Amino acid sequence: MFASPLWVWLSFVLIAVLLLVIYSIRWHRSPILQVSSESPIDQLMPSLSGLTLSTAVDGNTVDVLQNGRFFDVLMERIRAAQHTVHFETFLWKPGELANRMFAAFIDRARAGVTVRILLDAQGSKTIDKDMVQRLREQGCKVKFFHKKSLYTIGVLNDRDHRKLCVIDGREAFVGGHCVTDEWLGDAEDGQHFSDVSVWLHGPIVHSIQGAFSENWAGETGELFVGDEVFPVLERVGDIPIHAAFAKPENSAPAVKILHHAVLCLAKKRIWIQNPYFIPKVEAIAALAAAVRRGVDVRVLMPAASGSDSPMVQHAGHRHFEQMMRHGVRLFEYPHTLLHQKLMVVDSCWCAVGSTNFDDRSFDTNDEITLGILDRGIAAQFEQIFERYGQRAEEIQLEKWRKRGVLHKIKDNAAYLLNDVL
Repeated sequence: MFASPLWVWLSFVLIAVLLLVIYSIRWHRSPILQVSSESPIDQLMPSLSGLTLSTAVDGNTVDVLQNGRFFDVLMERIRAAQHTVHFETFLWKPGELANRMFAAFIDRARAGVTVRILLDAQGSKTIDKDMVQRLREQGCKVKFFHKKSLYTIGVLNDRDHRKLCVIDGREAFVGGHCVTDEWLGDAEDGQHFSDVSVWLHGPIVHSIQGAFSENWAGETGELFVGDEVFPVLERVGDIPIHAAFAKPENSAPAVKILHHAVLCLAKKRIWIQNPYFIPKVEAIAALAAAVRRGVDVRVLMPAASGSDSPMVQHAGHRHFEQMMRHGVRLFEYPHTLLHQKLMVVDSCWCAVGSTNFDDRSFDTNDEITLGILDRGIAAQFEQIFERYGQRAEEIQLEKWRKRGVLHKIKDNAAYLLNDVL
C-alpha cells in the first residue's frame, strides 16, 4: 500500500479539531425582549429569580465596599476563617496586592483551614509561578480554569470572569474587584481603578457557595459537603437577593436574561454603570422602549481615555447615536477606569456582580450577578453614579454626530470584533 500524503493526515487532524470546536461551542437562542408586566419590579423578584434558574432568598445583609477598601475587609475576613476559604477570580497579577493575598491564604492554610483558589488560566497567566508552588506546598489547593490543552480547545474563549469569595460557608463577597495593584487606592488617579463589591451574610451565601462549587467541581471533580461549607444559615437581615450564574444548554445564560428582562420591566428609572457597554440591537430597542414609557435611562462608563481597553469603548461608540436619538443619556468618565458593574431599576431593585454589558459576558464567560431588592442599597449605588457622574462628560447628540472621520473608523472597526473583546 502507498503511504498517504502528509496533507491528507493534516486534513484529518484539521477536521477533527474543527469538529471538536463545533461540538464544544454553546449555542443558545437570545431572549426576545417583549416581556411586560403591570406589576412594579419590587413585586417581580420571584419571576426574575425563576427566569434565571435561581430562587430569591430573604433574610440577608449587604455591605457595599468600594475601591481599595474592599481588599482591607476581604483580607481581614480571610484571616478570621476557621474552616474554609473559597476564592475565585479572573485577573491575578504580580504586585503588592498579590503578595498581601498570598500572605493571607498562607496564614490560613498553616492554621489548618482548607483553602481552595480558582483562577482563570488566561486572566491569571502572569501570576508568579513560584507563588503558586508555595501556595500548594503550604496546603492551598490552587486550580486554573480552562488551561490550554487539546481537551479544552473548543472552550478556550470561555473564561471564568467571576470574582467571589466564600468564608466558612457563612459570609461571601461578590463584585468586580481583581487581584492587581490598580484596584488599590480610591480611584484617585488614572492608575487606580474604581470598583464596587458587596459583603453578604445570610441564606444567599449558599447560592454563592454553589456558584463556586460549579466551576471547582468542573475543574477538579471534587465535591464538598458539611457544616464547614454549607452550614445552616439563619436570617440576619431583611434583604431579598437572588444569584444569577447558570448557563443552560440551548438557552441564554442567566445573567443575559436578567440584564435584558429588567430593561423591559422598569417603570421610572434605569441607571447603569458598566465598564464595557456594548448592547445588542435588541437591548437598544428595549432601552428605547423604556424611554418611551417615561423611564429615566442613563449609562455611566469610562471614556476611551480612562478605559483599560480603548478598543472596547470604541466598539460601544457604534450605537451611541442610535441610543441618544431614542433619549438614552450617556456619560463617559475620562479620568480612570470605572470597573463597577451596577444597575439600579426604579430606585428599589439593583444588580451587582462581575457581568459586563457586552456579548462576551452575556454569551461566553462564566459570570455572576446578584439581584438585590432594597431601597437602601439602591440608593448607595445611585450615589456612586452621582459621585462619578459629576466629573463625567454627558455625550451630546449633535456634537457626537460631528466627531471626526478617524474616530468613526475606529468605532466601526472595533465593533467588528465585539463578540470577542
